[in-house]
Amino acid sequence: MKFTPFLWIGKGFRLLWNALDFSRRILLNLLLLALLIAVGIAIFSSGIRKLDDKTALILDFKGALVEQNSGSARDTLIAQAKGDTQKTTQLRDILQVLEQASQDPKISSAVLLLDDMDGAGLPMLREVAAAIDRFKAHGKQVIAWGSAYDQRQYYLAAHANEIYLHPMGTVMMTGFGHYRNYYRDALDKIGVTVNLLKVGTYKSFAEPYIANEPSPAAAEAESYLYNAMWKTYTDDVEKARKLPAGSIMQSIDNLPQLMAAANGNVAKMAMDIKLVDGLKTRDELRTLMLQRGVRDPQIKSFRQIGFEEYQARVHPKLFGDAIGVVVAAGEISSGMAPPGAIGGLSTANLIRKAREDDSIKAIVLRIDSPGGSAFGSELIRRELELTRKAGKPVVVSMGDVAASGGYWISMASDEVIADAATITGSIGVIAILPTADKAMDKIGVHTGGTTTTWLADSFNPLRPLNPRFAEVMQSSINHTYAEFTGMAAAARKTTPEKIDAVAQGRVWTGQQAKDRGLVDTIGSFGDALKSAAKRAKLGNDYRVTYIEREPSKFERIFDLFGSGVANAVQDQFKLALAPTGVPPAAATQMINDLRWLNDLNKEGKGFMTLAHCMCTAP
Repeated sequence: MKFTPFLWIGKGFRLLWNALDFSRRILLNLLLLALLIAVGIAIFSSGIRKLDDKTALILDFKGALVEQNSGSARDTLIAQAKGDTQKTTQLRDILQVLEQASQDPKISSAVLLLDDMDGAGLPMLREVAAAIDRFKAHGKQVIAWGSAYDQRQYYLAAHANEIYLHPMGTVMMTGFGHYRNYYRDALDKIGVTVNLLKVGTYKSFAEPYIANEPSPAAAEAESYLYNAMWKTYTDDVEKARKLPAGSIMQSIDNLPQLMAAANGNVAKMAMDIKLVDGLKTRDELRTLMLQRGVRDPQIKSFRQIGFEEYQARVHPKLFGDAIGVVVAAGEISSGMAPPGAIGGLSTANLIRKAREDDSIKAIVLRIDSPGGSAFGSELIRRELELTRKAGKPVVVSMGDVAASGGYWISMASDEVIADAATITGSIGVIAILPTADKAMDKIGVHTGGTTTTWLADSFNPLRPLNPRFAEVMQSSINHTYAEFTGMAAAARKTTPEKIDAVAQGRVWTGQQAKDRGLVDTIGSFGDALKSAAKRAKLGNDYRVTYIEREPSKFERIFDLFGSGVANAVQDQFKLALAPTGVPPAAATQMINDLRWLNDLNKEGKGFMTLAHCMCTAP
C-alpha cells in the first residue's frame, strides 16, 4: 500500500475530532445529570417548609408599592451584583398573600413592619388596607410596629388591631400637595424658548416651562383635587382608629401646643392623641409576640414566616377559563415598552394576545398612568374596541392615576371602575415645541440655507418657531381634542359639549369623576375582576392570569447601551449644579423636569403632541 502523508494526517484529525466530540457529549450529559440531581435535592430537601400552628405572617414590604415591577434585565443583574435588594413590591402579590393567609389555619396573626416601604398612592393603600381588613375579619390579629411612620405607612398601620411605635419614633402626617419648580426665567437666561400649544384651560402640564408660578386655573383645580383626597385619607384613618371626626386636622392645627404638652417628645404626643397604642422597642415587640404566640427554638423568636417565603406558597390556578389582566402602568409612548411602562404597540399586542387566547373569557385593564403619547393611547384604545367587538368583555380598573392618556385608554370598555381617590380626567391635549435660537446667538452659532417649500426644515429648533407651522400644529391639536371629547362622549353615552364642560384638561378624583359621569363605579381591583367574571358568565370558578411581555434578546442587548447618552447629559447637568450649592434631591427633580425637553428629540421631530397630566399620586 502506498504511503500518503495527507491521508494519514486526515485520518488523525478525524480520530481527534471524534474523541473531542465524544468527550463533549459525556461532559454535557454529566452536567445535565448534575443539574437534575441539584433540582431534585432542592425540591425534596429544601422546598416549602411545613407550617405549624400559631405562625405569624411578617408583612415587611420592600420599597414602593407598584402595579408592576419595572426595569430591564440589565438593571436587575447590576442591582444583584451590588447586593441591592428588591426595590418594589407588587400590589397583586400583597393581595394574593393576604387572601391565602386569611384562610390558612396555620396563620394566626400578622405583623406589619413598614420601615422599608417607600411609597404608594392612596388608591393602592386603600386596596392593601381593605385586604388587611378582610384578614382581620377571619378572626386574625394584626400588629403594626415602626421605628417611625410616614403618611403612607401610617395609613396601613391604622388598619391594624394595635399600633406600636419606637419610643424615639415619629408619626408624620403632613397632608397632600406640593410645590413645583418653574423654569421660565432659567430657560430665558440660557436662551431656550418653550412654545406651548394646547386645548384645555386647566391643562397645566407645561406650565413649569412657560411660567414662574401656577396659573389661577391650575391652582383652583389642584386645590379641589387635593382637598378631596385629604378628606378621604383622614376619614379612613379616623374610622379605622375610631377617632372623632376632624381630629387629625385638629391635631395638625394645634401641633405646637401638643408638642409643648409632651415636652417635645413626638412619640409620647402620638400616644397622647391616640395615633398609637403604645411605645415599644423592637425587642419589646418580640417579647409581646412570644407571649401571645409560640417560641421557635431555631430562630430563638416567635414562630413566623416572612412575606416572600409565604408568597412561594401561593399557587395560582393554571387551567380553566380565565380573566386576563393587562397592566398599563407608567407613561405612554407610541412604540414598544418594557414592564413598568406603557408602549402603544407593546400594550396593544398584549391585549391582542389575550383576545386571541380562547381560554381567556374577559379582560381587565388595570391602569396607573398619567398619560403620554396620544397616538400610543389610541393604539391601545382601538385594540380594546376590537376585543369588545370580538365578544369579550373589557372592564377597566383605575389605580392611583388614570388621567389624560390614561383616561383615553379607558374609553373602550364595558365598565370603568375607579377608586374614590384615583386621579383621573385631564381630558386635554398639548404640544411642546422648544427652540434654542437665542441660545445659539449667545455663542455665535447661526443657521441659513435654501429650501424648496416653507415646510422643509419648518421645525428647526435652532431657529424661531415658524408662525405658519404653529398654526398647523394648533389645528392638529384642536382636532385631537375634538376626537378625544367625541370618543369620551360616545363611551359615556353623552354629548361632546357635556364632556367638554368637565374636560378642559382638569383632573378629578375618582368620586368627583363619577359624580360628573366620567366613570361608572367606585370600587376596587377585586370588584373589577368580579364584574368581568359576571359579564363573561364565569361564576366564581375562574382563574386570573396576567398578560405580560418578555423582552426580546435584541432588546436585552440594546438595553445595555440605550441610556448612555441620557445618562451623560444628566451627569453634566449635575456637575453644572454642584457649584451652585443646589441640594442633590432638588437637582434630581430639576433633571427629571427638564428631561421632557430632552426627550422631544427621541423621534427626530423636535416636538411632542401629548395627552399627559404631569400628575402623580401624592
